[in-house]
Amino acid sequence: MAFVDVVNPAIVEVIPKVEAIYKELHMAPELSMQEFNTAAKVAAYLRNIGVEVTEKVGVTGVVVQIKNGEGPVIMLRADMDGLPMKEDTGVDYACTATTVDKSGKTVPLAHACGHDMHITWLLGALTVMNASKNAWKGTVIGIFQPGEEIAAGSKAMLADGLMDRFPKPDIILGQHLVQGMAGTCSYRAGQILTAGDSMKVTFYGKGGHGGMPNNAIDPIIMAASAVMRLQTVVAREVPPQTQAVITVGEFHAGTAENIIPDEAYIKLNIRTTDEEVREHVLAAVKRVCDAEAAASNAPKMPSYEPINDFPLTVNDKEATMKIAEAFAEHFGQENVTECPPAGASEDFSRYGRAWNVPYVYWFVGGTAPEKYAKAVAEGTVATLPGPHSPFWAPVLHPTIEHGIKTMLIAAGLWLIKK
Repeated sequence: MAFVDVVNPAIVEVIPKVEAIYKELHMAPELSMQEFNTAAKVAAYLRNIGVEVTEKVGVTGVVVQIKNGEGPVIMLRADMDGLPMKEDTGVDYACTATTVDKSGKTVPLAHACGHDMHITWLLGALTVMNASKNAWKGTVIGIFQPGEEIAAGSKAMLADGLMDRFPKPDIILGQHLVQGMAGTCSYRAGQILTAGDSMKVTFYGKGGHGGMPNNAIDPIIMAASAVMRLQTVVAREVPPQTQAVITVGEFHAGTAENIIPDEAYIKLNIRTTDEEVREHVLAAVKRVCDAEAAASNAPKMPSYEPINDFPLTVNDKEATMKIAEAFAEHFGQENVTECPPAGASEDFSRYGRAWNVPYVYWFVGGTAPEKYAKAVAEGTVATLPGPHSPFWAPVLHPTIEHGIKTMLIAAGLWLIKK
């Protein structure tokens, strides 16, 4: 009998408890690195079930250890932060709260990336593991991570001594809610998520009157030229068989139409799927921006301020296929699919990179089966709300139990008694 079947009574028992927590979390998201109340709720729940809890690892991170004799060490990770956006799902537990961000601006809040479900899954899995120690041996480490949306949480936890304070894992496992059909999951061996680098580039000119441009040095011209030129980096410098995207999402300059400002800045995001291409594109961005400044006779070269950086997520191939086979055996092959690499980015892989151990990251569906089937019939699957959509409300069942089971199935491959 498979591990998940052995512990199924404990899964059934925990569902109502974690569903209530999910709704509480969904109504009260917190921004990245500000997850104080979320972390407190997580820690209180875990202490109530009698497990070892360490709080404030990397500001708001929570780490759990369940030790159960000699055996492998398995790390399970969930992220906790919400997003500064308004929810428009219409569910009776929708978030209506606002908060003040770091800039002092009042912003709406939403758990629109599914991190509340990630917390729920991990709480459920840990509860089951703690209640079923007769079925496994080893150590389970649960990580509730802050700041995933800004790629700061894994850095903060590692910088706070995560590797020195807790055992080195043999495998690190993580999963993400997506708009696939609830009751299904998808995997990919090798590269599954892109690297993501964001930065602010400030161009410096010489301010002046719009009617006397010869007495000024226009930073808007530099920035605008750089925006256009940067697209040639992907089109003419990146091999066609690889992938890269450069997006300039912000452009700010000036205060009036007849004043040439002395500064302009752009904010850009770079997505790549190869480490060498990533390094080349990052160097090319600086080369292009510096060249545009030099061409305009700028008084000084542009400044570059990193915003965030997400590493590539490259799943261990052997471990991934081991997990995929176990998923297919339990859920049926028709409910387990291999997916193409996604354009999104994550900071999950930093743990595996830091410890130099294998890791696996996969996706779990959250769209109601009847809604998904209707979208398939109508050819509108691509329009289904998903992560970062204000309209995304994952169906609670079977999403909650399915995500708990996927985590337990994967962990059980290493922990189950021989």
